[in-house]
Amino acid sequence: QVQLVESGGGLVQAGASLRLSCAASGRTFSRNVMGWFRQAPEKEREFVAAISWTGGSAHYADSVQGRFTISRDNAKNTLYLQMNSLKPEDTAVYYCAGDVTNNYYNTRAKDWRYWGQGTQVTVSS
Repeated sequence: QVQLVESGGGLVQAGASLRLSCAASGRTFSRNVMGWFRQAPEKEREFVAAISWTGGSAHYADSVQGRFTISRDNAKNTLYLQMNSLKPEDTAVYYCAGDVTNNYYNTRAKDWRYWGQGTQVTVSS
């Protein structure tokens, strides 16, 4: 079992940066693919980015490619999402997710096993 706790959300202006963190408990973090999803009001949860076990490979949604960077520190059991050049359309609750596979191309939220409680990111124009 893996428990995930996100932090780092907040209210920023367009063009600013934020760094989200996700602290994971459990001994299997280094063998879990990890990812970030987000959900805006009245919209479905959507894939943002995912990273392989070792951190050597990552996959991004087209909407964040080039602006967001996902990374992980397996020694600290922590996942990160560096978000630069934020836009109002990035406003959402951001969720950390994990799964026992190494399929970092899986963008379907329902396939991921572990979820955090979410952290709000609001970008004003």
